[in-house]
Amino acid sequence: MNVQAIIIILLFAAAVFYVGRNLYKSLFAKKGCGTNCKCGVDFSAIGPEGKAK
Repeated sequence: MNVQAIIIILLFAAAVFYVGRNLYKSLFAKKGCGTNCKCGVDFSAIGPEGKAK
């Protein structure tokens, strides 16, 4: 195997690891408000058109 093939294989493995890690984190997120879900935001000041009252 030449050096170019090894570099391509390592880059491909890194990309697969990155995508797999992001997929895992999105499917098995922490429970509660630790994932920036904005569940504690008060939306009562926003009108039906999306503008402030």
